[in-house]
Amino acid sequence: MVSVHLDAGVVELRDSPLPELAESFALIRLLIGGICNTDLELQRGYYRFSGTPGHEFVGEVVAADSEHLIGKRVVGEINLACGNCSWCARGLGRHCPQRTVLGIVRHPGAFSEFLTLPERNLHVVPDTISLEAAAFVEPLAAACEILDQVALAPGSEVAVLGDGKLGLLVAQVLHAHGCQVIQYGKHLEKLRITAARGVTTEVIGAHLPAAAFPYVVDATGSPAGLRTAVAMVEPRGTVILKSTVHGEVPVDTAPVIVNEITLVGSRCGRFEPALDLLERGAVDVASLVSERMPLSKAPAAFARAAQSGVLKVLLTAD
Repeated sequence: MVSVHLDAGVVELRDSPLPELAESFALIRLLIGGICNTDLELQRGYYRFSGTPGHEFVGEVVAADSEHLIGKRVVGEINLACGNCSWCARGLGRHCPQRTVLGIVRHPGAFSEFLTLPERNLHVVPDTISLEAAAFVEPLAAACEILDQVALAPGSEVAVLGDGKLGLLVAQVLHAHGCQVIQYGKHLEKLRITAARGVTTEVIGAHLPAAAFPYVVDATGSPAGLRTAVAMVEPRGTVILKSTVHGEVPVDTAPVIVNEITLVGSRCGRFEPALDLLERGAVDVASLVSERMPLSKAPAAFARAAQSGVLKVLLTAD
């Protein structure tokens, strides 16, 4: 089978053996996958990654112990927990110290003709959700995770920093929840996507409001995002960190301590809220697709995804 291989910044195609199917795992044929910022960070050296990347996907189950899954379109949670440790017993499988992570940590990713995941990680995609929309379930779940972590009441004022793929999803999720969202970004054409859904948007200028919001989400993908978010949040406010940046990020802790700011790291989320939002049409993901390319063009697709101004590049089955 054809697989994408990433090593030392180089993206190439390889002929790989079909993955072996362990007990309680499913064999999944890739239908579509999305290149995200984490994949690009892996290419830049994040985790010193070498292997098959890809964790945003929709696939068709071709083999499984559970016969009801065979032939179903599925998406999959990316953390493979051990299921036996104290973390897993407390419902913290996404933080299991023994976990592997699809396409990131010790488990081959989705940018391959076939992949495997535990059956318990899979969610069947309703027929009412299109294939391309379902490709956004994983990042949309990450945006929804904010609502599981922070008690944001409808009407809460929230600033979202960043107009990349995740920032656009976060702004829409919080707006759909009833928050008063102001999204700050550098690209008017990207901000139009969320503005069309009713989000207040503003192109970043020379000055940003200081100590103006009880909640600020950093989705800039930039090392400077945290510093900007801390400057914008009110005393005793909350900064939610969604940016994954390769390398160390310098932090001036003085304003965090003096202003008693809460920092919340936010990563993966539950898939159920994301599937619900897509099924209800509560978010626009179609406008986030910049390009579709076949899996056989993966090196060119990665190059395209890394270009300035590009949003989601989708890899489709050949």
